[in-house]
This record gives sequence, structure tokens and C-alpha cells, in this order.
Amino acid sequence: MARILAFDYGTKRVGIAVTDPLQIIATGLDNIHPKDIIEYLKKYLATEQVEAFVIGDPIQMDGSPSASKQHAKGFSTLLKKSFPTIPQYWVDERYTSKLAEQTVMQSGLKKSDRRDKARVDTIAATIILQYFMEQNRL
Repeated sequence: MARILAFDYGTKRVGIAVTDPLQIIATGLDNIHPKDIIEYLKKYLATEQVEAFVIGDPIQMDGSPSASKQHAKGFSTLLKKSFPTIPQYWVDERYTSKLAEQTVMQSGLKKSDRRDKARVDTIAATIILQYFMEQNRL
């Protein structure tokens, strides 16, 4: 089996999470500046098989698209152009940043490490990937 990559897209950072090859466990992989994401993925895909991309869908509490939806759509379009054979799936990302922040707060890290926004983005991507895996289990 191939891995699945998930993204928590932001204009400052893209949190990335990945499954193991058997698609059992979701793990935070990295966070990358949006301008560097395609080059990063080309290098990653040169060494790893990836079956699908999962993108966090920025939705408001009432179900309407958030202001950042246009950026996520642009990212999706860029992924399609760069990697046309890899299917994409969208997962509602409501609450993922809050859950990620809570996870960091409860982790026992030093206060300075808990303020690391990049860590939160990577954890949010991991939560998005876990949601996707749970929704698609048979």
C-alpha cells in the first residue's frame, strides 16, 4: 500500500501529516512555507509512494466556506497541476486547530515550545488525516 498525505494549508505554513505504508497510523511529517511545498513534495514523492492527498476544508461553524477557502482551493489546483495522477479528498477542518492547540498544551512541553505555531499546524494536519482514515475504514 502507498501512503496518504494530509495538509493543513495556511498562507504562512502548510502542516503536513502522513500515514504509514499500511495506512494504520497518522503521524505529523513537517511544516513548509507555501512557496516551497511543491518542491518539497517532488522530493518526497521521489522516495515514497503516495496514494492520495487529503486537504483540510476551511469551513465556518455554520457550514459556509471561510475566508481562507480560496487559498485552500488555489493550493488544491496547484497540487492537481503538479501531481495530476494523485487523487484529492477534502476533510472538514473545523476544530482541528483548537484540538491541536489543546494537544500541545497537554503535552508537557516547555512554554516556549508550546508557542510554536508550526507544531500546531503539523498536529492539525495529523488530526485531519485521522478524520479521513476514520471516515474511510471499512
